[in-house]
Amino acid sequence: MPPPATDPAAAAKLQILATEHWSLLATRTPTYNESLSRVTIFLSILSGAVIALALVAQVSHFGPAFIAIAIPLLSVVVFTGISTIGRLMQLNADDFRWVVGMNRLRRAYLDLQPELEPYFTTGGYDDLPGALQTIGYTLGTGRRVGSVFHTLQTLPGMLSVIVASVVGAIGALAALAIGLPSLGLVLIAAGAFLIAMVSLTFWGWRRLRGSDSSLEPRFPSPLAKNSR
Repeated sequence: MPPPATDPAAAAKLQILATEHWSLLATRTPTYNESLSRVTIFLSILSGAVIALALVAQVSHFGPAFIAIAIPLLSVVVFTGISTIGRLMQLNADDFRWVVGMNRLRRAYLDLQPELEPYFTTGGYDDLPGALQTIGYTLGTGRRVGSVFHTLQTLPGMLSVIVASVVGAIGALAALAIGLPSLGLVLIAAGAFLIAMVSLTFWGWRRLRGSDSSLEPRFPSPLAKNSR
């Protein structure tokens, strides 16, 4: 872009960029709202299932009737949880896209008015470090995006632990139905939990590593340029 002093259309460009910036901000709001709504729906279904099973347990005393009702009901909870996790990962990817788009617009602001750069606290580059700066997660703190600890802090990671726990409960109920001893119940429940957790983690890792040509950095940060 030419300097603003020699660019007669600078004001019009700023207006267009600002309009697009506000559009992306408005788009992020429904993304947050849907994420919270999805989590609330899943937790409501989980809470209702637990209450229903508690009432059944009082009547059946954890007998065959309880197992026959608990396994299908918890399977519905698992299905809802997996669907919620998938949608949350998609919403997170959408939100990352809007952040990258706003960083590109911010880069255009700075190209038009370079003297404003000291006043920006959000990122002006559209690579991963720039996007993380905008959302307040800097790589300089020693935290690594994609690490196990970071993954468990996200909504999909938190729900993955809950869903894996429900899968473990289903495994224990199935083992109880076939008459395994207590040690067998514990081993099957732990195994089902680990298998579910590993599967959900691998699924999230693949989604995180998925490539999108439209998000290839056009304005990489100086550190990324120097590392090439």
